[in-house]
Amino acid sequence: MSQIKQTLKKLFRHNSTFHQLRKEEKIHVADISNGATRKRMRRINKEFKQAFKLLKDHSNTVTFFGSARLEPEDLYYKQARDLADKIVRETGASIITGGGPGIMEAANRGAADENGTSIGMTIRLPQEQVTNEYVNRSVDFYYFFSRKVALSFAARAYIYFPGGYGTLDEFFEILTLKQTKRIKPIPIILVGSDFWRPLDHYIKNELAKTYQTISSEDLSLYTITDDHQAIVQLIKDYKG
Repeated sequence: MSQIKQTLKKLFRHNSTFHQLRKEEKIHVADISNGATRKRMRRINKEFKQAFKLLKDHSNTVTFFGSARLEPEDLYYKQARDLADKIVRETGASIITGGGPGIMEAANRGAADENGTSIGMTIRLPQEQVTNEYVNRSVDFYYFFSRKVALSFAARAYIYFPGGYGTLDEFFEILTLKQTKRIKPIPIILVGSDFWRPLDHYIKNELAKTYQTISSEDLSLYTITDDHQAIVQLIKDYKG
């Protein structure tokens, strides 16, 4: 067996990510560059086709991000539901989320309250991710990266409620795309001042001031506000 195959075997044996891929997609060392790759590409292509077909029919959208762990009794859940309701009512936009529980459910629920289009870009996870009952249009994903493209592909605004690693990952990715002008200057809105102000302080004082790893202009790429009417106005004002 070649050195490459021996190395791949070690990776499969000791790396949990490779092990999971091998287990779920039946990837073998011998066909890593042919059959398995083609199978993966077909799956990715199918996911993109399904997502873009859905988005083509819904060009006026607002995307919500936030924790999957917040219950309906939580203040931020209630705020996300109310805000989504208001956005649908006043702008006619379709609401897009990751389709799961928590903030995603709240936003989809707010859209459903107004009989609006409530879209879920769902993904299969070992925990947390169960498609909420308020989604009336959906695409199911296997890969995170293709799902992230679908969530960020086209929107009049990106709205972030408090969340964990996934929410922060999605926030910084969209922020980077806007900073580098890879997407239009779409409003990035952070709701939940108590949650976002410490991060805002870190960005301003450490990244911009102390280490100068971003410019002062980068500080205006996002807006922190809990004012729902102001958020709706930002959406209305964006002419994309």
